[in-house]
Amino acid sequence: MVSLRCKLMVRQELEKLGIPYTSIELGEVELYKRLTQEQHDKLQKNLRKSGLELLDDKRSILINKIKSVIVELVHYTDEVPKINYSDYISEKLGYDYIYLSNVYSEITGITIQQYIIIHKIERVKELLLYDELNLSQIAHLLNYSSSAHLSNQFKKITGLTPSYFKALKKRRETNLENL
Repeated sequence: MVSLRCKLMVRQELEKLGIPYTSIELGEVELYKRLTQEQHDKLQKNLRKSGLELLDDKRSILINKIKSVIVELVHYTDEVPKINYSDYISEKLGYDYIYLSNVYSEITGITIQQYIIIHKIERVKELLLYDELNLSQIAHLLNYSSSAHLSNQFKKITGLTPSYFKALKKRRETNLENL
């Protein structure tokens, strides 16, 4: 579960199956009691229909927790903390960052840093489309050293400059108005 929508879908499935829970966080559900095999199988089947997966393997759970921390940090905080991402993730999850990094890379095939960059660029796209902040403000908000650094990373990931990306939105709006 790496989004609020996923969290809502899990809540609905648990309620539909009558499975009592104490909390649902991004990537984690705390249940009152252990699931029976039948409940486990039904929940897993229903979650798969929604494109979600029930994780039992400890390493997969850890990967999911890392993703949740990053998504929450990048997408759901008003300003990205000024501390090092590795320290933040390590502190949040209670594991040594080198261990987290090795497990993450081994399982996903990309580094935690690459995952963070991908999500930061997605957030930049979102903020550009809202058109409330300029690029310098976005760079500051997401802890980039400069708007030039942000622009270079944006182009490397998307193949577009931030200004061209923003212009595409305006072009689409103009085309819709002309219909």
